[in-house]
Amino acid sequence: MSVARSGKPRALTNSFYSADVVAVGRTAALTAVPDLPSDNALPRWLRDVAGLTVEDAGRRWRLAIDLDSPLDVLLLGWPLRTDVPTAAVQARLERLRTVASDPSAELVVAGRTSATTLRWLERRTASRTRALVEERGLRAIGTAAQARPPRSILGLLLDDRGPAALGAILAELGDAAIVDTRVLLAHRLGASERAWPPAEDRFASDLLLPDLISDPWLHDLTAAALEAPIPVLLGGHTLVGPGIRLALRNPR
Repeated sequence: MSVARSGKPRALTNSFYSADVVAVGRTAALTAVPDLPSDNALPRWLRDVAGLTVEDAGRRWRLAIDLDSPLDVLLLGWPLRTDVPTAAVQARLERLRTVASDPSAELVVAGRTSATTLRWLERRTASRTRALVEERGLRAIGTAAQARPPRSILGLLLDDRGPAALGAILAELGDAAIVDTRVLLAHRLGASERAWPPAEDRFASDLLLPDLISDPWLHDLTAAALEAPIPVLLGGHTLVGPGIRLALRNPR
């Protein structure tokens, strides 16, 4: 509220790359806001176009949690409908916590994770972390022309070996994996969600339910995660960001 009342050319957001709440000190800047692709693009527009100083309250990690998927609800410990199968995810959460408490094990985190999350993993887990940090700000794209389309190292491997190879690839890299599939979808289909499989397919993938997925590529990717020799969780930004704390829940 102090920022909003300040009258100064500054703004405060819960997350620069995935904004849900933005306080703006000089509201006159908002009269020129264009039709942005999503609310996530507003902080970048305020900084790059309107010239405001934009601060990120990222240290308050709870403010960065998005409920974009049924998996995010599960991570908070809230129940889903009784007819929604969650056993596969619950089993992998338990196995992930075991891996994270093992000093000889390695946890793979792939996608839009952050330095804050990696610092938390370093302090609060016994396992080592292998991080593939890719396409942060993906959903904030839209305020300026991009020089290149979204690209992912893991996505390039899947281009070569196919989505059914996901489990085998991740098993070569670590003992458990947490993967942001939205980066993989953007690599394959572009940044716009309009080109992606429908939300119900993405949500079924997050719950490791390949039989409910109509898109062939996402079906094969999800089946590979389900059948992987290591525990694999699939999800979005929350899973590889603040949701990691909820998924691992004090593993030491």
